[in-house]
Amino acid sequence: MKRTFTFLLIIFVNIIALYSQSEPKFGIQWGGFLKTDAFYDTRQYSGLREGHFLLYPLKESLDRNGIDINEKGSFNILSIQSRLFGKITAPEAFGAKSYGYVEGEFFGTADGDVNGFRMRHAYIVCDWGSTELLVGQTWHPMFIATNFPDVISFNTGAPFQLFSRNPQIRLRQNIFGGLRIYLTAFSQRDMTGTGPSGYSSIYLRNSGIPELNAKLEYQFKSDNDEILMGVSGGYKTIIPRTKNGNNEDAYGEKVSTISGSGYLKLKFNALQIKFQSAITQNGVDMLQIGGYAVKSSNNGVWEYTPWNISSSWLELIYTAKIDDANSMDFALFGGYSMNLGTQDELTYKDNNAFVYYGRNPDIANLMRISPRIIFNSGKTRFAFETEYTSAAYGTLKSDGTVENTKNYANLRYLLGVYIFF
Repeated sequence: MKRTFTFLLIIFVNIIALYSQSEPKFGIQWGGFLKTDAFYDTRQYSGLREGHFLLYPLKESLDRNGIDINEKGSFNILSIQSRLFGKITAPEAFGAKSYGYVEGEFFGTADGDVNGFRMRHAYIVCDWGSTELLVGQTWHPMFIATNFPDVISFNTGAPFQLFSRNPQIRLRQNIFGGLRIYLTAFSQRDMTGTGPSGYSSIYLRNSGIPELNAKLEYQFKSDNDEILMGVSGGYKTIIPRTKNGNNEDAYGEKVSTISGSGYLKLKFNALQIKFQSAITQNGVDMLQIGGYAVKSSNNGVWEYTPWNISSSWLELIYTAKIDDANSMDFALFGGYSMNLGTQDELTYKDNNAFVYYGRNPDIANLMRISPRIIFNSGKTRFAFETEYTSAAYGTLKSDGTVENTKNYANLRYLLGVYIFF
């Protein structure tokens, strides 16, 4: 009897195993990497998370003896970029292939939250083949996930690269061949605009409409080659104030802006060439300089005008394959941003100073040159990068441009060590 029961149990287990193999398996597949950055800077700078995310050097700040306080070096060692992601597979839904993605890291949500785990991406996708719907948080439509700088620095090329992640609803429609169009409506969360109450998403939310973007893209891929090109345009409206400072009157003046970009990626065997250029208005939420200013005031009612900022970057990458497990990358990144001035003339001042909300509109231009070399062996990577960034600070003019500029530069030496899993 015992042998018969054992025999039947074996048959039952084998039937279950065969049935399980014939059915698709759904769940989550985990991955990510551990990364430690060690870096030294020759000057004080504007950045985030104890300097891990570098933007540009600070201008001169003299003490009572005429010594520039910001002309001082610093170093740090951090592992907060270490990352964990999950790829989620699920059964078909509404006739579409459905899947999800979630990703987080230990970067925190503010300087006081360094080492805190935060969400980077969390989205659901329904893919009907020629049509795809994405709902959740991921890259800003002007951050091209298939064409961005592969620098070692966590700034990913910002502020030359448009950098933001946003909750969104995105529709992709293939037209023919490799030509496709993306339509996106989105809000702000991690990276926000600014206004009278500081950095917040409230200004966009109070407008009553999401930010909108349309993108047209063409891609051709073969075994070793790739051509990717596209153009993108966006529209945004914010309301900086809903009331005045004394809560006496309601206000609803808007700042409506447009932004556009074009990009190109060429890959020929071991060589990659990447490029993007953009003109943004009030691109503070994408870590751009500028923002918007109070153009004029009439009995406490403010009219606004945005800054126009031009940003471009170019990257060259050559990969030398040693064997199946080992390779080396030699790369060079270059970026340039320029303050093109405000859309309208500035006529309003408070205490003899222009009133603006943004990020350093007193910078006329920014420049960065960043070479790197990467050693890959299996799942481990050692990377060395130098990052030279200069900023030309000056005096704001009534047209929003900057005069009487002086350049300040920072040189960062960076070592990054990774292990992927």
